[in-house]
Amino acid sequence: MKKGLIKKAIGAILLVVLFSAAFYPPLQQYVDTPADILFFEGQEFAVPAALDVIHSDETVEVFSQDSRTTLEGARPGSSKVQLGVAGFPLKTMNVTVLPEKKIIPGGQSIGVRVHTQGVLVVGHHLIDTEEGTKSPGEKAGVEVGDMITKMNGMQIKDMSEISAVVQKAGEENSPLKLEVKRGDRMFNTELTPEKAKGEFSYRLGLYIRDSAAGVGTLTFYDPDSKKYGALGHVISDMDTKEPLQVNDGEILSSRVTSIEKGLNGEPGEKLARFSSERKVLGDINKNSAFGIFGKLNDDVSNGSWDEPMEIGLSHQVEEGPAEILTVVNGEEVRKFSIEIVSSTIQKFPATKGMVIKVTDPELLEATGGIVQGMSGSPIIQNNRVVGAVTHVFVNDPTSGYGCHIEWMLQEAGVDLGKETKEARAS
Repeated sequence: MKKGLIKKAIGAILLVVLFSAAFYPPLQQYVDTPADILFFEGQEFAVPAALDVIHSDETVEVFSQDSRTTLEGARPGSSKVQLGVAGFPLKTMNVTVLPEKKIIPGGQSIGVRVHTQGVLVVGHHLIDTEEGTKSPGEKAGVEVGDMITKMNGMQIKDMSEISAVVQKAGEENSPLKLEVKRGDRMFNTELTPEKAKGEFSYRLGLYIRDSAAGVGTLTFYDPDSKKYGALGHVISDMDTKEPLQVNDGEILSSRVTSIEKGLNGEPGEKLARFSSERKVLGDINKNSAFGIFGKLNDDVSNGSWDEPMEIGLSHQVEEGPAEILTVVNGEEVRKFSIEIVSSTIQKFPATKGMVIKVTDPELLEATGGIVQGMSGSPIIQNNRVVGAVTHVFVNDPTSGYGCHIEWMLQEAGVDLGKETKEARAS
């Protein structure tokens, strides 16, 4: 009986010790400290207060002040840093220091014009022929969202090239050989043009489009290579909702003329027009889930934030206050307060990395929160560019998503150092 009581008492004591240990600060911070750290040369990482640096190498410098210890990236490379308490090692961190890299934040309102890789099919229409109504395109199996890239072996780049080819095939009553892209798949089909009763011109029975235009916000550019990123989300066709396969395009300076405020269930919108001088700022060579990318013709100014700024990677983003740069009137870029409600540490690209909320009273008064055309506005925290505004919550226009800047930099082809991919794959 006594032995049983003793065992129970020992068990209870051990349980209390284990429970208490879970709240012991060094142990808590040991658990919370990440196993892998990635940051840039010249940036700092704060070591948890209860832990000491027991061992490091020349990749990082160790500074201690006011009972706090920080690591600073001294030179590019990878190393192991050992942390512990009173000289007793508890944890080893893998530290990767990337070469120093800074970018210039955007915020400017831009006009966007893109040309597709071929012509996009956005609908079918019936032709009233002598034999009845028909759509040659639909009969040939061409669907909405398809991209016609070739006709009779000729590469199709814009709609102006189509009329003569279609007319010739119709007059000769010979089928057009089409090369069609559907998603990632290519296929061939044949289409015989028809003409409506009483008309001379032959038609395909398809509604097609070869370009799109709109407005958005520049996110950043690299002062060394002039590579830029904007929008923070893919450009899709307004009818098919499919991502546009971009052949080429350009971004231009634009002016915000007015704002349609966002309401619950009704996203607002920036109304803008291309600036009178229609200055072409750069080209567009990529349209991806993270926005549009290309190269600027020259440096562009956003007023007070033209100096290169540090980059904040996803694990460096904190929940709490931040700012965005955007335009609400004319061409003036201004800074507005937001809150980063949540942020996910990401090892692989994903568009919804942050949830943000507009807190700035002036911006809420002007726009109601996040509106269309604001996408791409750079998110700044602790004097670092950490991401871009991407989407608004339809039922709460004050809130929305942001993407982390590292994925936009990757899409733009901005080199952050060869160690990045290796560190991300670990």
